[in-house]
Amino acid sequence: MIYDCLIVGGGPSGLTAAIYLARFLRSVIVVDAGGSRALWIPTSHNHAGFPDGITGPELLTRMRGQAERYGTQFRDAKVDSLERDVDGFAAIASGELMHARTVLLATGATNHRPPLVDAATHDAAVAQGLLRYCPVCDGYEVQEDRVAVLGSDTHGVAEALFIRGYACDVTLLPARFADLGGDDRAALAAAGITVVEQPVEAIDFVGQEVRIACADGRARTFDTLYPALGTHANSRLASELGIDLVANGCIPEGDHLTTSVDGIWAAGDVVDGLDQISVAMGQAAIAATAIHNWLPKRVARA
Repeated sequence: MIYDCLIVGGGPSGLTAAIYLARFLRSVIVVDAGGSRALWIPTSHNHAGFPDGITGPELLTRMRGQAERYGTQFRDAKVDSLERDVDGFAAIASGELMHARTVLLATGATNHRPPLVDAATHDAAVAQGLLRYCPVCDGYEVQEDRVAVLGSDTHGVAEALFIRGYACDVTLLPARFADLGGDDRAALAAAGITVVEQPVEAIDFVGQEVRIACADGRARTFDTLYPALGTHANSRLASELGIDLVANGCIPEGDHLTTSVDGIWAAGDVVDGLDQISVAMGQAAIAATAIHNWLPKRVARA
């Protein structure tokens, strides 16, 4: 079978595109390795239509069920290779060969996790809301918290200043020795943000508290920890196909979410821009409509 579209990634962008394309009466297959960052969301109050909040897993379950209702096929697998062929593109996912006329890359991005925290402890802390990654999403929830931001570069400074717009008690902790310029220090001081100079040596989550030990020998306690250590785009497939990338590894946002390779679109957090569910879903709707309108041209050429 030759699918009209292969969607790589089953997060909010991939699932939105699947719903649109299936309702356009296109044959669609979604290959998902199960790594969407939305799975980390304990409760989102930032997603329109859910005033009481919705968990990330519940949102993805609902969206996947909606896509399946209209005929979308799913494979819980990792795409190992993707290349051009006579019909468009050929992919191998966990040993299965599949063909598609078009591809949508909705492969997302990965947060750089704080050091000194093992995977099980990390996931439990995220579920409890002790460890958070997106102040745009949930800064509203930490207004009364003692907040620590882990990151000693410009990105860490920017995140600390952003969170200070919500919380009164904000501390910037260095992942290594602090490397801050005079302008950054002045901005932090003006905002009343405490700067710790010695790097973090231990991170622990006890009850409802974050306990952090630094090289100065002092233990500090917080309600919430935001790692500001950056992300990397999951753009391996894009790179292997020769798609143009920007400096952070993301795919630049082309007209109607096209990429530099004809027949491939990209949407969601792998695209350079604001990493938000609503943005990912909007991009997916645009890309899916563009794919639907492009397919008759592809079939005519074939």
